[in-house]
Amino acid sequence: MTRDSHQLKIVIVGHVDHGKSTLVGRLLHDTGTLPEGKVEAIRAMSERRGMPFEWAFLMDAIQAERDQGITIDTTQIRFRTAKRPYVIIDAPGHKEFLKNMVTGAASSEAALLLIDAHEGVQEQSRRHGYLLHLLGVDQGAVLVNKMDLVGYSADRFGEVAEEYRAYLAGLGVRPSSIVPISAREGDNMVEHSRRMPWYQGPTVLQALDGFEHEEQPVGRPLRLPVQDVYKFDQRRIIAGRVETGALKVGDEVVFSPSNKTARIKTIEAWHVPEAPEAAEAGQSVGVTLTEQIFVERGEVMSHLDRAPMETNVFKARLFWLGHRPLAVGGTYTLKLGTLEAPVTVEAIERVIDTSDLSSKPAERIERNGAGEVVLRTKRLLALDEHRQSPTTGRFVLVEDYLPVGGGIVSMEGYPDQRNLVTVRSTNITAVGHAVTREARAVRNGHKGGVLWFTGLSGAGKSTLALALERELFAKGYNVYVLDGDNIRTGLNANLGFSPDDRAENIRRVGEVAALFADAGFLVISSFISPYRSDRERARAAAKEYFHEVYVKASLEACETRDPKGLYRRARAGEIPEFTGISSPYEAPEFPQLTVPTDELPLEDCLALLIRYVDQRFQA
Repeated sequence: MTRDSHQLKIVIVGHVDHGKSTLVGRLLHDTGTLPEGKVEAIRAMSERRGMPFEWAFLMDAIQAERDQGITIDTTQIRFRTAKRPYVIIDAPGHKEFLKNMVTGAASSEAALLLIDAHEGVQEQSRRHGYLLHLLGVDQGAVLVNKMDLVGYSADRFGEVAEEYRAYLAGLGVRPSSIVPISAREGDNMVEHSRRMPWYQGPTVLQALDGFEHEEQPVGRPLRLPVQDVYKFDQRRIIAGRVETGALKVGDEVVFSPSNKTARIKTIEAWHVPEAPEAAEAGQSVGVTLTEQIFVERGEVMSHLDRAPMETNVFKARLFWLGHRPLAVGGTYTLKLGTLEAPVTVEAIERVIDTSDLSSKPAERIERNGAGEVVLRTKRLLALDEHRQSPTTGRFVLVEDYLPVGGGIVSMEGYPDQRNLVTVRSTNITAVGHAVTREARAVRNGHKGGVLWFTGLSGAGKSTLALALERELFAKGYNVYVLDGDNIRTGLNANLGFSPDDRAENIRRVGEVAALFADAGFLVISSFISPYRSDRERARAAAKEYFHEVYVKASLEACETRDPKGLYRRARAGEIPEFTGISSPYEAPEFPQLTVPTDELPLEDCLALLIRYVDQRFQA
């Protein structure tokens, strides 16, 4: 069986009344796909209703659609050319039915974007182009319809074509062709129109046959989202669809985000004479493992060396369809592959105007709007950046069981948390101490603890930490400051400043600080520590010893101070991934103490800290 014997899925989108259903009806007729007598039946129906014949009636199979005169659901029509079979998805253009348009586009391999030559490029035309790009449908042709209404003008076609070509170029999309047509009259549908001799490009049929099937991404890393786990006789069969990559019996695999590993014992398939030894992208299979480990729906199976990232926070570019605006603090259900998890909107970084692709800061995203946001979950997710793996880098947001948004994943500025949560050491038994923490507190005259200073660069963390260390030492505290000077020159000298290295830097600091506190010291940790998840790991390491101190100063105040000139260099692009400028800072939600250094003088800030320590750490 050749590749072209497989049907190609095409979605047709466009502004309401630009002629999508007419286009499909005419295409079916001109390719001889319609059943015998179908056109005559439609003509008779039109006469009974006192309506002029419309090719669109072939597509509008729902009675309510004929009454309202608009298409309200996606309709799938199959037809065949000499090259291959097709499934054409006629998607609604009316703004109210964008959800159905997204549903149709998400399962398509290519798109036809329809624009009325007389009305020109509309807001919805741009919105559809943006949505298709967001959904990863980058293979498409633009059809400038109703050329009969503009006298088959080459100039008018050129105006519309160039305007939309420029918009798509802003998205990084290049249409395979832009075709002037009249769907009603059949011009340039199957054969070149004698009314437009100035056009020498492909017809609609040629444009369709010029599309390529999406190659199954076998060469990409293995990704198999677990659909379900079945008990069959004595076997536990883990079932799912291989989205990318390939697997074979004997492969060592890891399930994310639980990080459990095993080897594939068998591959199970349905309606095959014998069990296969391998499977690849596009196949739905089951696997059994050499070890009985607990795996559940939503996990992602991969090979160990090319596993997905794990995180509980990521950036997203999304399109919003909810009746209520998307706002910071909103909670929804995230659907990522087969996983469902509660997610909270932590920040809206900017709203994107889909008409001209400009952006601006905003506090919410209105219905049918687009934007870039930060989403956070309470559990770890296994995912990929969309540009690396579209299937595991695309998500949907659900509210009250209805889809309200969808988008693509970006991990820009955020670390992969896999290595931070994976425990590799085995055969370790915890050993207690001969000296209790109470005895240490009596000897020292104070309890041990961790004062975790966090805040932007320039907020005053180091200045306060050193001043507090000096004052507490004078008061008799066993106190020590951990900062970049004594950590990055030794323990963490092998780490750089990428998001992953920064996260590992803070993980190590958290563990060291916990040991100091357990030994009875009062530890002052002075690091930006921009990621909330890293600080939570430090809290988990130190447990009740941990006290988060937010050294608070606005970005404007920190830039004004800029004692080392770092902000100036970051604004000039000399320092990549600089916190607060090109990399995120996640302020504490519930710090034990907030020290507003942009509101109070140093002496008052220091007094706040000393009073806090005396109240909580005296033995």
